Amino acid sequence: MPGNWDEDEWGFRLCQVLEIRYPILEGGLAHVGNGRLAAAISEAGGFGQVGSAGRSPEQFAEEITLAASLTTKPFGVNIPISERKDNRPYFDVIDQHRHAIAAVSLSAGNPRPLIPHFKEMGLRVIVLTSTVSQALKAAEGGADVVVCEGFEAGGHNGPAEITTMALVPQVVRALRERGRDVPVAAAGGIASGEQMAAALMLGADGVQIGTLFVATEECEAHPAYKRTLVEAGDEATVVIERSQGRVTRVLRSPFTERILDLEKQRPSMEELLPFIVGRNNRIAAIEGHMDEGYVNAGQGVGLIHSVRSAGDVVRDLAAEAARVLRRGPTWAEWLEGVDGVRPV
Repeated sequence: MPGNWDEDEWGFRLCQVLEIRYPILEGGLAHVGNGRLAAAISEAGGFGQVGSAGRSPEQFAEEITLAASLTTKPFGVNIPISERKDNRPYFDVIDQHRHAIAAVSLSAGNPRPLIPHFKEMGLRVIVLTSTVSQALKAAEGGADVVVCEGFEAGGHNGPAEITTMALVPQVVRALRERGRDVPVAAAGGIASGEQMAAALMLGADGVQIGTLFVATEECEAHPAYKRTLVEAGDEATVVIERSQGRVTRVLRSPFTERILDLEKQRPSMEELLPFIVGRNNRIAAIEGHMDEGYVNAGQGVGLIHSVRSAGDVVRDLAAEAARVLRRGPTWAEWLEGVDGVRPV
């Protein structure tokens, strides 16, 4: 077990609910959250998820079938609720594959009416939130796992722009005060074991990671996308769509600079839409035309230095986090010798 990971303590609640070894979840990953990647993450002990965004119902079904053929470990699927006018064809796919799927994660919309629907299928429900009130509503609505995503995350984020470090402890405290025993996963800019350990120390039960998993061998993202992630630094991301009251974090590029220049003129949605449509995301992420579209990336992108197997990423995250967490006793001993400071 990497780093002598203590699964009886750190992240145990999340591991128990999803029946996984390590409290590491894959984000939904529009266009690039494919079945092979989800299976590889689950095989390594994490929780992979097949993304539906950017796929037809038929393609979504194919990726679920592929994932199920590559692993017997639990994996899930992601549905961005507000992306489509009619999600019923995708819900039908989930129903048809419910015996292969362990959980459904819901994002980008109001999940409460849908939670009972998926629970009736025998599935766990994971809900992505970006504020304390959203997290409480998700828990009260029956969510099995609450993901707290700070706006460091790649892709669409909450308009309140609350950071991961500020959001997670507030959500954990609010849930505890209301007696809601729901595991919390931290998300947003997390790309290292040190950050995973920090999230656990903030009270989270685990982490959800997106951008780091794009830079893996199993991800279907174009090599140009992966190469750009590896070469990116700490200032590589920008936020677009603020002119429309939305927050979408993407990699900086000539194309996104054109979007930002247009937004300075306060365009209407009709004027901005040709630039931000999902097709332009696919052009870059899948087809590799990086100057003709945009790609999502979180602020942790500067911590990505190579393209590796998804299994190695999961195991290394767990090992790094375990090493950091085991420094705890040393700090406790140090605190005992500091006047006026009592170990918690």
